[in-house]
Amino acid sequence: MQQSDYKTSVDLAAAVSKGDRPALAAALNLLDDQRASARSKAAELLAQLQLNQEFPDKHLIGITGPPGAGKSTLCAALISVWRKRGLRVGVLAVDPSSPISGGALLGDRLRMQTSYEDDGVFVRSLSSRGQFGGLSAEVWPMSVVMLAGFDIVLIETVGVGQREADIARLCDTTCYVAQPGSGDSVQFLKAGILEVPHILVVNKEDMGNVARRTLAELKAALNREHPDGDWEVPVLATSATKHAGIETLADVIHQHHNALKTQQKLVSRRRRYQSYWIHKRLQEEFGSFGIEQLGGEQLLLTQLEENELDLLQHYESLRARLNKV
Repeated sequence: MQQSDYKTSVDLAAAVSKGDRPALAAALNLLDDQRASARSKAAELLAQLQLNQEFPDKHLIGITGPPGAGKSTLCAALISVWRKRGLRVGVLAVDPSSPISGGALLGDRLRMQTSYEDDGVFVRSLSSRGQFGGLSAEVWPMSVVMLAGFDIVLIETVGVGQREADIARLCDTTCYVAQPGSGDSVQFLKAGILEVPHILVVNKEDMGNVARRTLAELKAALNREHPDGDWEVPVLATSATKHAGIETLADVIHQHHNALKTQQKLVSRRRRYQSYWIHKRLQEEFGSFGIEQLGGEQLLLTQLEENELDLLQHYESLRARLNKV
């Protein structure tokens, strides 16, 4: 079904919240549509989805790391665990951009081997659109749509190195998957270049001594207390292909989510992160000049965080102001 098959944004939002797959596809297509008419409908949809909802029981999880670390296989193994626990899982798989079309190169399921017949899993591939931080601005509103319809939303980045800082500014929990024997993760941790994840994972523990050495090096290099607050960063070993350590990883991810809720940080963090993404969308469209016209980055972020209105509607009003400049 297309977005036009739903009479109002209320109808579409209701169908998305029930996890209706055609509705989810229609909503994500709407968010990806850059036409003015679509942008207005997208803002209405997101306002409906966020009306009186903060989705505190839903969990937005980021999986990032270098190429070859086994992120996609690890995601598939985690999905299997979550499905056995009765949880519905939505996946946003971020692929590199085609230099010609700007679209995703790899596609939904080339990297993510999950069951096509499972209605409890929904995978959407989207392009990074060449963004330095690894994620395009559309990922945030898409994650809101996915949170409305699923218990867990997983964002997996294609792995272009340690520059994918955006994922740490979007997700409740960020997992960094290290490649055994590469040495890159350890060096970037020591240099402070790598955004500190909430969980460090050394996948491919079946590689034996190489994996154990990487595990020991990461533990030695890492400042275990996360800058976010009361959370000690664990370093875990897994083998996605042999399904070893996956249950433990799923449990630790859940523990971090519970810690955020217990410390009453989840909603405020999401609000702060959403403000960052509004800023990012405006900067992508209008550049530094546009941000300066709105008073500069710091003032804009402060106003966004303090704004009590729907953020997407506020965003559209800011766009309207800048289009008149």
